[in-house]
Amino acid sequence: MFTRRDILKAGLAGSAYGLLGPAFRRSAFGDSLPPSPATKPFVVELPIAPLAKSVAPFATRADPGNCVNVDGTTAFHVSGPRTVPTNTEFFLIHERAAPHSFHPSLPPNVIWGYDGMAPGPTFLARSGTPSLVRFVNDLPTNDPVGIGEPISAIHRHGGFQFPEDDGYPLDTFCAGQSRDYFYPNEADDLQEQNEHSTLWYHDHAIDITGMNVYRGLAGFFLNFDRVDSIAGELDTGAAALRLPGRMVTLPSGDQFRQFDVPLVFQDKRFDQNGFLAFDTFDHNGFLGDKFLVNGVVQPFLKVARRKYRFRCLNGSNARNYEFFLSNGQPFVAIATDSHLLEHPVTVKSFRIAPAERVEVIIDFTNTTLGQEIFLVNRLEQTDGRKPDGLVSPGTQILKFVVDRDADDPSRVPDTLRAVTEGPQQLLPKVTVQRTFDFERSDGAWVINGEFFDENRINAKPKRDGAEIWILKSGGGWVHPVHIHLTEFFILSRNGSPPPPLERGRKDTIVIGSDRGDVKILLPLPANFHAVPRPVAGRFVFHCHNIEHEDMRMMAQFEVQP
Repeated sequence: MFTRRDILKAGLAGSAYGLLGPAFRRSAFGDSLPPSPATKPFVVELPIAPLAKSVAPFATRADPGNCVNVDGTTAFHVSGPRTVPTNTEFFLIHERAAPHSFHPSLPPNVIWGYDGMAPGPTFLARSGTPSLVRFVNDLPTNDPVGIGEPISAIHRHGGFQFPEDDGYPLDTFCAGQSRDYFYPNEADDLQEQNEHSTLWYHDHAIDITGMNVYRGLAGFFLNFDRVDSIAGELDTGAAALRLPGRMVTLPSGDQFRQFDVPLVFQDKRFDQNGFLAFDTFDHNGFLGDKFLVNGVVQPFLKVARRKYRFRCLNGSNARNYEFFLSNGQPFVAIATDSHLLEHPVTVKSFRIAPAERVEVIIDFTNTTLGQEIFLVNRLEQTDGRKPDGLVSPGTQILKFVVDRDADDPSRVPDTLRAVTEGPQQLLPKVTVQRTFDFERSDGAWVINGEFFDENRINAKPKRDGAEIWILKSGGGWVHPVHIHLTEFFILSRNGSPPPPLERGRKDTIVIGSDRGDVKILLPLPANFHAVPRPVAGRFVFHCHNIEHEDMRMMAQFEVQP
């Protein structure tokens, strides 16, 4: 059977379905698939992924370097044993196949997950305490489901890390191999404005990211410091924001964060027998017809009459969402992507594209016991290339059931993260302006008319500098563009100032269709302090509609020392 890579390499992307034949297309793939089996909503309680547990320090080793990718290339970076600070926390995570229940009406499916879970374990990182994570690839080489390839690269999305730890798509390791990733867990220049909040980690292997993430390889990586602290609302320190959330220790000794809830939204499709379906030839972007939160179909969450912090991640391959509350209550947005905003923003709804994060406070204080409130998606999308528009009443995704009272020492201050080095300070450092056009070409996707080529460097920015990039999209398509290593400020959207939720630092930005073009300001970090060494090397940027990325809508830049 042809793979998407075979088709692209043969220059046949625009005529792929002709090769497959109309009967094959109708019986197996895409929009002609029958709908997923019926499932009753709100019968499963929202699961919360467990926290990743540190292990005793272990000796790091050289990466294998002999993993062969689906396009015939081998691993790009090969590094020797790592030297890490003495205060580094060590973790051991196994990628493996495991049974998973998406809904009681569906049979158990076999997912691929970090430690066999989808989503994977949640990392809680503390600023100034580095992490060394060994990911072990225990994925099966003869998987009967046929969704995904047992080839891995791990990208900590939104993080500052060295090139060999960034999940460059050719830095892969295969089944039976492992790879060590070092995360400094510090801001690029140690300014508090750059401290991270909500990151996530996911597979990033060349050409197969969409399949592997769809199969389950994704999880949260949360960061805390003295301002947005692990103690959260119970922190009495002078600098602490005291946002909703606190650590709770169970009788078993396990810990979890209460009132601070990560939510990953995904859409899936199931065949008539209730097993995962996926169309590897849907180059526009695969859409499901079942809506999942934290790995289950339309769950419910019992909440107390108090404030909650929800970290919303769009983990879908191609679907965009716009969320409302069914009772008309507004959200208080406190963060976008990796960073807290400078000030909270009250909104009636928020739109979120693949890979974007939005953190919101929902205050249930003035509700009544027994009240049910729904998180509703009102953004219709019938094609992976772009959403259609708002509809009413929309689809209820998550049900909140108010079932108790609870104390609430949390607060949402008027100032969250003050911006001490923003566009005013960075613009004088700009020496280069670049333009990148994200376009469609013969059924596949290109940047400035070219497919990704690991042998071509598209930009060579200087470390500790800044650049202006103009991101454009033609044809009415929507592209959520993610740039590795750096977060950026949006200078303008369609020539106008950005809307309120785009005035903080971002690592993913939507362009195209009614969203138009953007001009962004990128600062480049100079070095890491955890391991003194300049930031230099190759990083990628790409569309995070993952089917577009896998069809080579990706380019790379090389930070100059």
